Order: sequence, then C-alpha cells, then structure tokens
Amino acid sequence: MPMKGDGSTALREIDRFEGGVGWIAHPDETMQRASHAIAVDGEGWVLDPVDVDGLDDLLAEFGEVAGVVICLDRHKRDAAKIARRHDVSVHVPRWMTGVAGEIDAPIERAAGELGESGYELFRIRDTSIPPWQEAGLYNADTGTLVVPESVGAADYFLADAEPLGVHPMLRLTPPRAALSGFDPERILVGHGEGVLTDAAAALDEALASSKATALSLYGKTVRQFITG
Repeated sequence: MPMKGDGSTALREIDRFEGGVGWIAHPDETMQRASHAIAVDGEGWVLDPVDVDGLDDLLAEFGEVAGVVICLDRHKRDAAKIARRHDVSVHVPRWMTGVAGEIDAPIERAAGELGESGYELFRIRDTSIPPWQEAGLYNADTGTLVVPESVGAADYFLADAEPLGVHPMLRLTPPRAALSGFDPERILVGHGEGVLTDAAAALDEALASSKATALSLYGKTVRQFITG
C-alpha cells in the first residue's frame, strides 16, 4: 500500500452529516488523506482538498462553493486547482507563513469566523522545530471540530483500539492546551475517517493517554515496517 496515492482516483465518501461531508480520493493509500466540505445557508467551504473524479457533484449538494481553506501548511494539496475551477479564493490563516506564495490562485487571509459560516479559526500549532503551522475550525452551534493533523484516525495514528489518536510526532507533547477546551459532537480529521459519535470522550482520551500509549504505537509502526 503506497503512502500517498497518485494518478487515478476513486472517491470514497466519509463523515457525512447534516452540515457537511468528507472524502478520501485514494482509498488504498496509507496516509488516508481526508478532505471535507462544510456548509451553512447554501454556501460550502472546502477544507484541505484532494481533487477526485466526481467531486463537483458532491460539492453541489451543499450549495455554491464560497472558498477553499488551507488549515495546515503542508496541506496545500489541490486547493488552488479547485479554487480556480470554482472561481473562488484560497483562504489561508493570517499568521500562516510560506504558503500563500506557493498557491496559484487568489489568496485571502483568514482570521476569526470563516465568512458567515459560524466556524471559528483557531491556532493549534505554530512552531519552527519541527516546522508545523496548523489551524483548527470549530462551530459551537453544530459541535463540529476540524483538526487537520494533530489528531487523526488513519491506522498510523492509532495505538491499540483507539478511535482517535495524537499524531506520532506529538505523542510525547500532545496538544492539550489547544484542544482541551472543546466539547465536540463530531471531529473531522485530515487523515482517516472522523469521529461522529462520542467525539468529546474520544478526544479527551486521545489527549490524556497520548504519552502512555506512545510505545505501543511506535512498536506497532516498527512491526508494520518490518513485515510490510
């Protein structure tokens, strides 16, 4: 199984709820790159997207595309391509550096509420060592939390039977300060399917047990590397 798929795509829908949907464009890849569209009042916002055949039909279910959002500095993905196709801007957090200059599409700097969507941008991580700039989104009315990288649900994030795990690089320094203040009904992540039930408990457990389960996760990763 390749780390990252390329070439032909096969849309696998994930994370559907009343106000949005997600998809994985290359279901057989190890990274399980997940993208999402969130919608409010007939306008859709596309988050960290990987393009895929049939995507525009999926997005049309949620109204006109209002903009494309990059939530992680490494998640430029196909944001520019999709923004150009829908004649909208790519929205980049105001404090995020080194991203806008690499996007071949109109750029808008984002802070606070994303348009009139009810989703508030907040800073999860902004470090130079390792280089990592990550923004989350939260809608208190719908209880929807978007975390593009610090937690995930792809297999390489998960130790034991976890439904949600802290990123392997952050296991010993979990992002408790950034994420502990939320009580989400659902969590959408940038890698793997999101958590749509008991999301608050899953997040609390992931943050609380991050260090204790680190060795288990690293051991699983080594075994998979050796046998795979």
